Amino acid sequence: MESTLIIIRGNSGSGKTTTAKRLQQHLGRGTLLVSQDVVRRDMLKVQDRDGNLSMDLIRQITEYGRGKCEHVIVEGIFSEQRYGDMIRELIQFYNGKAHSYYYDLSFQETVRRHNSRSKRTEFGEDSLRDWWNAEDYLRVDGEVQLTDEMTQDEIVEMILNQI
Repeated sequence: MESTLIIIRGNSGSGKTTTAKRLQQHLGRGTLLVSQDVVRRDMLKVQDRDGNLSMDLIRQITEYGRGKCEHVIVEGIFSEQRYGDMIRELIQFYNGKAHSYYYDLSFQETVRRHNSRSKRTEFGEDSLRDWWNAEDYLRVDGEVQLTDEMTQDEIVEMILNQI
């Protein structure tokens, strides 16, 4: 089986997890979803620092899916500075059969989206501002920028059409 890697990146609160879960639901059984927050915060309880344990585990889970799952979705903030090399290596590992998406939203739109979700009580605008990393592109071939004007439905539909 040839597997397709789907990478969804962007700032906290932008809609990455919602998009990834909707894609997994649509693509069905055997679609592997690797969420940075699940691995880093839930499974390992580590902070997002250089060399943290989650980096290797995310890579290993994602590599595991190649040849076993038709679609492997990797989603998270994945800052280019800290995770860029790993993501580019995963694209190569999947023989370039990868689609990369980056939520390139304004800060105001990110706050609006964050305030519409249940996690809004866990952290607020000040934290979002502290974590903000604008225009954090991977600069890989075909990287698609998801913008303020695009609805969740449009984004999911576009990704499904592209893969």
